[in-house]
Amino acid sequence: MDTKSQIVDIPISGKPKKRSTGIVGLNLLLDGGFPTGSVIMVYGSPLAGVDLAAVQFWKVEGEEGTYLMNDGDVENGMQDVSEIHPEMYLPQMVGGRIVIDSLSTIIIKYGIDVALKFLRNARELMKERSSNLMVIVYTNVHSPVEMTRIMRASDIVLELKTEIHQSEIERTLAVHKIRDSAAPQRLLPFIITDRGIEASTTSRVV
Repeated sequence: MDTKSQIVDIPISGKPKKRSTGIVGLNLLLDGGFPTGSVIMVYGSPLAGVDLAAVQFWKVEGEEGTYLMNDGDVENGMQDVSEIHPEMYLPQMVGGRIVIDSLSTIIIKYGIDVALKFLRNARELMKERSSNLMVIVYTNVHSPVEMTRIMRASDIVLELKTEIHQSEIERTLAVHKIRDSAAPQRLLPFIITDRGIEASTTSRVV
């Protein structure tokens, strides 16, 4: 697990500062991490490791963050917002690493328009603070139109996928979108261990 939490200054003029993703291989794929001020959508099945990716991003040492949980077990340090309207999330979002687990629950409980309004407001807040917001979205829950709208509202879109080939499980991570930048044309293989997600430092062409 990557424990480098600092924002990495890119010396070349015009390039954004980066924040570690919490996953070494993904940092390499993204040339240092997530651009600060961005909203990151992470989607996949509940078994694909999306929650692990979110926790690793949140738990990178040395930097304050907020994990808002609305549809699962609340672990130490997380905040239970299951009974709170999304409009009330913003005042609780403190630090550089913010996680919403999950955006899917907001959509199911309050509708896609409320979820998108929350994302727009949160995105402005992230830009002002140079923070990052990661939201979890589950596959096979929302309509194609809803998924498209969430992707359009997000700055970065990551997909974690699990496939079974005969007797082996293959897990890969794809970066489908980086706003104002070219997305990597490679899949990042990863495994799930007792320490969380461990991604390969090499990737394969899509």
